[in-house]
Amino acid sequence: MNHQEALTTYIAAFVSELAKTGVRDVVVSPGSRSTPMAMIMAEHPELNVHIHVDERSAGFFALGIAKASGRPAALLCTSGTAAANYFPAVVEAKISRVPLVVLTADRPHELRDVGAPQAIDQIHLYGGHVKWFAEMAPPESSHEMIRYARTVCARAYAESVKAPAGPVHLNFPFREPLIPKLDENLFESRERPEGFVSIQQGELALPDSVFREMADDLSSFQKGIIICGPHEDSRFAAEVVKLAETLDFPILADPLSQLRSGKHDKALVIDGYDSFLRTDAAKEALNPDVVIRFGSMPVSKALTIFLKENKDSRQIVVDGGAGWRDPSLLSSEMVYCSEALFCEKVQSFAGRREPGGEYSALWKEVNEKTKLVLAEAGSAIEMSEGKLFLQLAELLPDESTLFVGNSMPIRDLDTFFHNNDKSIRAMGNRGANGIDGIISTALGAGLYSQPLYLVLGDLTFFHDLNGLIASKLHNINVHILLINNNGGGIFSFLPQAGEKKNFELLFGTPLDLDFEHAAKLYGAKYDRAETWEEFERAIKEGYGDHSLKVTEIMTNRDKNLAEHRELWNRVSREINLFLKGE
Repeated sequence: MNHQEALTTYIAAFVSELAKTGVRDVVVSPGSRSTPMAMIMAEHPELNVHIHVDERSAGFFALGIAKASGRPAALLCTSGTAAANYFPAVVEAKISRVPLVVLTADRPHELRDVGAPQAIDQIHLYGGHVKWFAEMAPPESSHEMIRYARTVCARAYAESVKAPAGPVHLNFPFREPLIPKLDENLFESRERPEGFVSIQQGELALPDSVFREMADDLSSFQKGIIICGPHEDSRFAAEVVKLAETLDFPILADPLSQLRSGKHDKALVIDGYDSFLRTDAAKEALNPDVVIRFGSMPVSKALTIFLKENKDSRQIVVDGGAGWRDPSLLSSEMVYCSEALFCEKVQSFAGRREPGGEYSALWKEVNEKTKLVLAEAGSAIEMSEGKLFLQLAELLPDESTLFVGNSMPIRDLDTFFHNNDKSIRAMGNRGANGIDGIISTALGAGLYSQPLYLVLGDLTFFHDLNGLIASKLHNINVHILLINNNGGGIFSFLPQAGEKKNFELLFGTPLDLDFEHAAKLYGAKYDRAETWEEFERAIKEGYGDHSLKVTEIMTNRDKNLAEHRELWNRVSREINLFLKGE
């Protein structure tokens, strides 16, 4: 068998196995060295091949697909710096536990470290940011090597989905000529056609005796809280609500926990804590004896400080991925168990407590009084970032997806996006918390989550303008709400803001760009909402005939800072009066 036939047989076996494992979406960044893999992938009837020219955007696009679909997405690029451009998305996938199968083409061994063009060291390129790496053997067509290709493929998929999920990296050295020999029997497998190796996995669990002991223990606490960070398990919301009702513990729900929206009971779901936990009197009155935490770390810094100030409380972290989510070094127990299963088992063994205890009632009263103050932001006449997020829960349609950028947007979502009965899925990139790749990730999610709304700031929008091309190429509907305060708004809230001399140069970084031109470049329908009536109309108009729509909202950084501080001060005054009985 000649080189072309061996190349084709080997890669076709790998690609066929990739489809058999369950991968359905492949994001391909065009290049020469990856030619054989790309051409064969395009031939497979069960693979959706999405072309994305910019590798950095492509990586995040695949990330979004995997986040929204719950299945690993595959990435393919040529050799050299193309592979390096996947790095930010790989980092995000590792920390946020999103399964990716990263496939990089490479020069063969004889062309490495000898000055060959487009050749860099791709061995362990992503270091500890991938769960597993394999340097693939050069293509051969022997029975052993075909079994090898299929086995490594199955193992890579299994590694990517094994808790905690994350990215894996396979590096393929290909020799020229690179054109495969395509025929109608390309994916025919004579040996084990249903798949070469099946890998069975299960969720982490504990013996019933442990659950019973924990249920008895937790039932003895009168002052307990449940903290839910970003979480995607569809079973979790219903189970954690049952646990909270059984123990009469309030739930402090991060905006990405999927607990603030939905049909589940929200009587114990606290959504205003980021504002009232800035008040000393509230923190003193609400200090817990036990904390149960699920999911990754919440957005709220006020909540993080509150946990640090209650370092003597018993703090239990439940993690179905068996990780170490404890940046403040406060946990007294790490429980490695499926979060939904933990809630189900503990509440089944715990005696149901009478609802409306003094401690949970106090949390709810403080929360409601806080939300009444925050609702006053809704009376703003000028365009403001707080009011924008207050209105989203009311204006967005049921069953929609809300993807939110980092820096100020995710924090305003935390402060102003309150409990609602719509099934709004809230998403974001809170692994490494970067502003890179937000547009691309959202559009990747848009393949599986519609209707899609993306809210982000002007720097984040600028940072990933290339990502907009995916909407045009793949006809993805998205309505982008672009908050333009001409710079990095979050720095106004940080200590750097007190250093006025070079603040704008180093941190404010105004761009002074007219984004209407960028929107038109990618064929977007663009408008600028200068009044709240125009903003509401833009939301309610929906997509119309345009798959990509950009609505720009101009705000002022200084006024935004003043508005937030005034609201927090009013919350503090209101809560202080309430706790004093006045």
